Amino acid sequence: MTLTRDDVIEAASVIGGRVRRTPVVEAAPGVWLKLECLQHAGSFKVRGAFNRMLSADLPAAGVIAASGGNHGLAVAHAARALGIRAEIFVPEVCAPVKIAGLRALGAEVVVTGAIYADALGASRKRAAETGALELHAYDQHEVVAGQGTLALELEEQVPGLDTIVVAAGGGGLSGGVRAAFGGEVVVVEPELIPTIHEALAAREPVQVNVSGLGADALGASRAGQIALDVLQDRVTSVLVSDEAIAEARRTLWRDHRVAAEHAGAAAYAALLSGRWTPPPGSTTAIVVCGSNTDPATLA
Repeated sequence: MTLTRDDVIEAASVIGGRVRRTPVVEAAPGVWLKLECLQHAGSFKVRGAFNRMLSADLPAAGVIAASGGNHGLAVAHAARALGIRAEIFVPEVCAPVKIAGLRALGAEVVVTGAIYADALGASRKRAAETGALELHAYDQHEVVAGQGTLALELEEQVPGLDTIVVAAGGGGLSGGVRAAFGGEVVVVEPELIPTIHEALAAREPVQVNVSGLGADALGASRAGQIALDVLQDRVTSVLVSDEAIAEARRTLWRDHRVAAEHAGAAAYAALLSGRWTPPPGSTTAIVVCGSNTDPATLA
């Protein structure tokens, strides 16, 4: 089924009281930052994790997920809150700070494969063996609907909102936002991981290479079909360089004291680098979507 705004509204009712209503700050006239980096487990992904778990019958074997890090942290957080076991498969590119965070949340961590797709294959094999509930990082209906609840918050927090700018990996956040939001959606990706960009051009998921600064959090090599189905209309696809992402991350810390990982700063990089410019007189929200990073690397 194609994801709809009603699906996102239903998800909001399911996860109410489980996630934070993260703040917004005005970075420039008409440009707001949605600080989803302050969410439980450090990213928006806890929204989808809770919606998936609370919408399912949870087996005795618990839950299982593959992740570049943030989805796994979200699943581990939600599992601990619900008192169930979590097993998380991560690729070798996963940042050490994220692996440490997973273990601190009580998850069993398996490091396997070079990229996210390798970890996903291993996790699916394990789920078939154990009967654990699988939580896909970006291509399950309940997960994508949960991520879209961020847009519902933004509509209430920023009057007259015209555009939401989000970073994308496999499309879980961008697909959820597009389904929920009536205005424009700008989807930002690293030049070295153009997963959604290439899928939109081909009008179907295609395989892309994964490398660069965003590989751990935006490292999906193939777009999710759920997201792609809703990203065909009123979406602008923007690619940014790794240099622009690094500069956006430094700027967030220097000018706003916002600690973001590289992937979390990618959407802001589109604005700062000039790859995308808001229309005159418009109101824009840029999602700062992840904070799971080593603070020592911010300066």
